[in-house]
Amino acid sequence: MCWRELERFDAAVTLENFREWAAPLLASGDSLVADYLAGRLTELIGQDPDRASEVLSWARTAGPDEFDVLLRALRGSEAVHHAQVSTRLLAQGMDATLDGGRRAGLLSALDTQKRFEPAALDTLTSFAKDPVSGEAGWAATRTIARVMKRDFEAKGNAAPYMDALLTIGTESPDEQIRYLALSTPMHATPVLDERTRAQYAKVLTQEGSPDGREAAAHNLSISGDNQQVLELFAEAFAREQETCVRWALFRFAARASGRDALPVMANMAMADPRFQPLYQVFEQRYASGLHDFVRLWNSLPDQDPFGCLVGHD
Repeated sequence: MCWRELERFDAAVTLENFREWAAPLLASGDSLVADYLAGRLTELIGQDPDRASEVLSWARTAGPDEFDVLLRALRGSEAVHHAQVSTRLLAQGMDATLDGGRRAGLLSALDTQKRFEPAALDTLTSFAKDPVSGEAGWAATRTIARVMKRDFEAKGNAAPYMDALLTIGTESPDEQIRYLALSTPMHATPVLDERTRAQYAKVLTQEGSPDGREAAAHNLSISGDNQQVLELFAEAFAREQETCVRWALFRFAARASGRDALPVMANMAMADPRFQPLYQVFEQRYASGLHDFVRLWNSLPDQDPFGCLVGHD
């Protein structure tokens, strides 16, 4: 790729000639050129919803490489936050005449939104739990989670998003989508209300996927009702057959209640002798005055004694 070509392109490109001029540059297959094109198109779109809508119209028929550039440009633009654009983007993502990968890309481009109105959230939730949503349903779930995190960090209300994710996590027939819906609140850490705690408690005992039960254990550990969580974890540990879920219940008991969790953890270790060495490590750490869970976790000689964390964030 000749950098002089890029310089000429940069100096004279407009929205009207972008597709024609970008095509030979994109054909080079250079990822850096694709990054540049996406960034330059974002600049051309700016805050103009009409320009963004025009680019969105191109996405229906664009080839895979061009589609990726177009959607990245839209996602990064200021115009994507305009109701005219976000509404049309969602509607196009719901278009069943488009293939799953294209719909996934469209719905992923919504993940920079500052918040979702109830109608948009309901649309995404209903679609994500649909048995035939597939790849696009997974993308819709991730988009809900990312917007929840942004809205929550801006002092917004996480509850509608949590309800949406729990609905997906308990009603979708797709195990990967359920796990994503149940695990993503781990990265936003909102305090759970009583109803949401009850729903996660149900997931902990009824979810068929071990990964989903682990995610529920994590989310319950930060729910705010430490004693109730310890009792729930003790009961769940006794019934649980999967070692990795037991490890989640054991370590997240410590996260929920700190040193006060030791009696429950001791009972877990008595029920499953494999946890006795782990219990001794936790007991020693607390005896040494280490109480912060993150510091304690980082001090463990082995954070993955059962090989459970491979492939997990």
